[in-house]
Amino acid sequence: MKLLQQKTSAYKEPQRVEALGLYPFFRVIESDQDTVVTMHGKPVLMFGSNSYMGLTTHPKIKEAARQAIVKYGSGCAGSRFLNGTLDIHIQLEEELARFVRKEAALVFSTGFQVNIGVIPTIASRNDYILIDELDHASIIEACRLSFARVLKFRHNDMASLEKMLKQCAPGRIKLIVVDGVFSMDGDIADLPQIVRLAEQYEATIMVDDAHSIGVLGENGSGTASHFELTDKVDLIMGTFSKSLASIGGFIASDWDTINYIKHHSRSLIFSASITPASAATVLAALEIIREEPERIEKLWSLTRYTIDQFSILGFDIGKTVTPIIPIYIRDNMKTLILTRMLLDEGIFVNPIVPPAVKKNAALIRFSLMATHTPEQIDRALDAFHRIGKKLEII
Repeated sequence: MKLLQQKTSAYKEPQRVEALGLYPFFRVIESDQDTVVTMHGKPVLMFGSNSYMGLTTHPKIKEAARQAIVKYGSGCAGSRFLNGTLDIHIQLEEELARFVRKEAALVFSTGFQVNIGVIPTIASRNDYILIDELDHASIIEACRLSFARVLKFRHNDMASLEKMLKQCAPGRIKLIVVDGVFSMDGDIADLPQIVRLAEQYEATIMVDDAHSIGVLGENGSGTASHFELTDKVDLIMGTFSKSLASIGGFIASDWDTINYIKHHSRSLIFSASITPASAATVLAALEIIREEPERIEKLWSLTRYTIDQFSILGFDIGKTVTPIIPIYIRDNMKTLILTRMLLDEGIFVNPIVPPAVKKNAALIRFSLMATHTPEQIDRALDAFHRIGKKLEII
């Protein structure tokens, strides 16, 4: 047996968990991604989706995709750098720049591709990248691709960030990269203090707004808008696979920075461009968000209610203030058992266990959509309460 096969054949953890009837990943959905999905022919309440605006089934979204396929076909057959730039891509970039109030934007094929394409491009040898310890995995991978020195500070700890900034040599790029909304804990980056430190130490700020777009700020335009600090944040990154009901990602900044990234980012130059249907659905989603501000208002009303109810029931939900609500179980096996028991009652949630989180920080990631109803939330809360008591979690 070759060494590779020795390594792969020794990996049995998924099979072990599956034999217990607790394997919670790659679960098959047989319907669209809405507040209710179909699994094994049965309806299941979805509380594990990132579709915060609930737009994936919106008629305007579907029609925009259909029209784009009729006009442009199914794909672009090349990268943006060569033959894969369509007029709809340019239109989308102009709309995104206006949306987040930056001079220019650049669209990538996924959000992951944005981070691994932008961060190593703008921070190179002898530069510094400073990241929050709870930043998304795509940021971590981007740091691995960069020749810059990477410094990690404690989560949302400004004293720790300042300590890292003091270690940086003068005259070098110091790129601070943070999630706007942290994807597991649901809390928000302390952007006002990050801006203060960046100005003091002449650092550059990049905010990953994957989970902020459609949620925070004016018309859901992100974390910088939420804090009224758009002019102080140098780069704003976002994805289309959450609130914007599609697939892809973007980076927005001043014109010169976008021009530099456009001609140096390998994940842009050597990846195929997003499909016409994907671009069209994002344009439609941006229009809906502008025209239906009540969606964001409803999302926040549901969020406040659900956070309050989980707290009243006695669950540990950490410091979340967003539609991402972590229910800390802090026991891997109980987390998997709770996930299974909830699914048996028709409630879909996501279990998060190490290495996705720290040891003893296993949690259930419960996320809300603007299209959830109070009745659906109450049904989920009731199931959490009963099963939580049975498992002695509360």
